[in-house]
Amino acid sequence: MPHHANSPHPPAARSFLSRRRVVAVCAAAAAFALFLAAAPVAEDPSRQRAYLMGPFRGGSREETVVAGSLAGASSSSPSPAESPLSCLGEINLSGGIEPTPAPSMFLVPSPSPAENFDDGSMEEPERPEIKGNPPKDPAPFLQEPISTGLPTMSSDVNGEHDIDRKPVLPLRPEQAPLWSTAADEELIYAKKEITNAPLTSDDPDLYAPLFRNVSIFKRSYELMEKLLKVFVYHDGAKPIFHSPELKGIYASEGWFMKLMEANQNFVVRDPNRAHLFYLPYSSRQLEHNLYVPGSNTIEPLSIFVKNYIDMISAKYPYWNRTKGADHFFVACHDWGPYTTKLHDELRKNTIKALCNADLSEGIFIRGKDVSLPETFLRAPRRPLRDIGGRPVAQRTILAFFAGQMHGRVRPVLLKYWGDKDADMRIYSRLPHRITRRRNYVQHMKSSKYCICPMGYEVNSPRIVEAIYYDCVPVIIADNFVLPFDDSLNWSAFSVVVPEKDVPKLKEILLAIPESRYITLQSNVKRVQRHFLWHPNPIKYDIFHMILHSVWFSRVNQMQIN
Repeated sequence: MPHHANSPHPPAARSFLSRRRVVAVCAAAAAFALFLAAAPVAEDPSRQRAYLMGPFRGGSREETVVAGSLAGASSSSPSPAESPLSCLGEINLSGGIEPTPAPSMFLVPSPSPAENFDDGSMEEPERPEIKGNPPKDPAPFLQEPISTGLPTMSSDVNGEHDIDRKPVLPLRPEQAPLWSTAADEELIYAKKEITNAPLTSDDPDLYAPLFRNVSIFKRSYELMEKLLKVFVYHDGAKPIFHSPELKGIYASEGWFMKLMEANQNFVVRDPNRAHLFYLPYSSRQLEHNLYVPGSNTIEPLSIFVKNYIDMISAKYPYWNRTKGADHFFVACHDWGPYTTKLHDELRKNTIKALCNADLSEGIFIRGKDVSLPETFLRAPRRPLRDIGGRPVAQRTILAFFAGQMHGRVRPVLLKYWGDKDADMRIYSRLPHRITRRRNYVQHMKSSKYCICPMGYEVNSPRIVEAIYYDCVPVIIADNFVLPFDDSLNWSAFSVVVPEKDVPKLKEILLAIPESRYITLQSNVKRVQRHFLWHPNPIKYDIFHMILHSVWFSRVNQMQIN
């Protein structure tokens, strides 16, 4: 380069100064990285909330500054104290603006009005409306699964399930673990034991017709109790982390978090002993703290989750060993699946326990992911309140539904059956003249069949509520993977009706013989124990069933050879 007369330094000096600048920048970057690893999080909960909400208030792209990448840092980047990722806890990330994904991936509709659940509907959150058809993830690797002994259930007409003859194959991790551990060997041992499970026919604690294969389930559950160790990440501060919400329609994720973190049988402090790693964040708290009302985008939530996983994988070696295949999270909010879209390994490899278990979106992977029951709890201190219902002879209503008319199924249900048939009590809202005599819960306790149609998404808390009130659930949601479908035989205690058959709903229900209905209703009462929350978990309850489904998924991923 020629030497200009107005340059204050000759070429050699400028070269020396450039090298000094490079060294200085590298030293500063290293010091900053050490600062990130040691920076404490503010302990004042109100300040943590301010960190979360501040950068997103207003909803403009320029204001949506999310931490996590040193690349692209600018003078407009927030200070560490302002970063929404301050709630990550031990590591306080700050930095530049994350790349913005296509807006169509994160569009959400306007908020829907809240309603009172007792008069026939529930308080519905804002739901994301994904535009277009996202590409489905092809199964890159398949292996021989543990056979449950039964084909896959798809839909139910006239009280009998149609059977999908194609077996459901669980996914292997996309790449083998970088190194093997004693925990891997225990999982391989468990898979051999489960595959060769001894026949069970007379276990007084397990009613065989409720299960796809009671022998497989019993042996798998026994091995879970004996072997399973879970490491819970301590990173992350409240409110998004370690903050269980125990009331309402998102109670499942909150109750699991509370009981998992307090568990002394499965949780270990040494991650090197763990078979599974639990990511203890709340999808409900993500929505509550990061979503900007009226912004119509859940992008901030997705970026937050991506940066959390990036932090975990940078701080610990455990994620990278399996690319997240031995990690799991539990999310009941409808947005739970969509917040994984910006992190490929989280979306494809991690075991996702989701209430919104929709096969059509290309996010929930059957055989790897877990369908989480959506439980609506009104009284956290008394989770078993009002359990049970009237005997069969006193169930005078053929079918009952009341709720908001959103989604593609419910308006059709109301069109054909709303106020048109005395046997079909279908309402958009229970009229006051009716609630004076019988409220929402009493209707479910007095009905033979409780209609459980999808809303914005495929999941509905009415399915578990029907089970709580001894009412046979009638599930109308194509592409919905039913809870615990790896273990439970839903044809024994429910009716699944394709969406296209809503106009024939009464005909379908009346075609079920009385003897068949009595069997279904009796089995509802038997299966109820597997959907109950207890402040102190008991064997085979919903907490253990969720954990078993995650365990069974992980065992199924292991290669024996």
